Amino acid sequence: MLSIKDLYVNYGGINALRGISLNVPDGKIVTLIGANGAGKSTTLRTISGLVRAKSGSIVWNDTELTGKSIDSIVSGGIAMVPEGRRVFSDLTVLENLKIGAYLRKDKEQIEKDIDWVYSLFPRLKERSWQYAGTLSGGEQQMLAVGRALMSKPKLIMMDEPSLGLAPLVVQDIFSIIRTINQEGVTVLLVEQNANMALKVADIAYVLETGVITMTGTGAELLSDPKVREAYLGKSN
Repeated sequence: MLSIKDLYVNYGGINALRGISLNVPDGKIVTLIGANGAGKSTTLRTISGLVRAKSGSIVWNDTELTGKSIDSIVSGGIAMVPEGRRVFSDLTVLENLKIGAYLRKDKEQIEKDIDWVYSLFPRLKERSWQYAGTLSGGEQQMLAVGRALMSKPKLIMMDEPSLGLAPLVVQDIFSIIRTINQEGVTVLLVEQNANMALKVADIAYVLETGVITMTGTGAELLSDPKVREAYLGKSN
């Protein structure tokens, strides 16, 4: 389980996170919703070691993560799918996937996991020798998720996976999130598409200007009038 307590993060004098606390239980889908600038991406980047916390605690399966290197966090079972996909455009689909396994030494199992990723994303198998930069936005997002899965994470964090994608592709991405979770991977999801995010979430948090203002099950927040007005539109 991931447990965050009283986490403070400053960006050049701005208080990006102001003492947030949240839990991500094993085997669950947990989502953070909120407006732009609320601190959602900062939360993920701090967990992954890309951003340093000013104070507070991030504990993953009894291990304190604050101050640890990115490599040690990844090898400890946490992977991130960054906002904007960030695939290596001049490398093939297969090469991108192999980069996701760069810390692993189990070559035979790596090959099996490539096949597993291809079973999740058949389109990636069809395009295995194609350069990632020539893929569609939806295919690049699938590749970014597949690359993260190649590190064999127990927890996968996704930053805005539906951003800029067509509605039908968004449906595919959320279906894949459910499938990954059913395969035993815990999911921490940051997503501006609050409607879709809350529908898949076991637990949800609302983040506003660096503070958690609401928490509940996905269904509870989906039906909450304040959440509906702020993030779903009155007519939804």
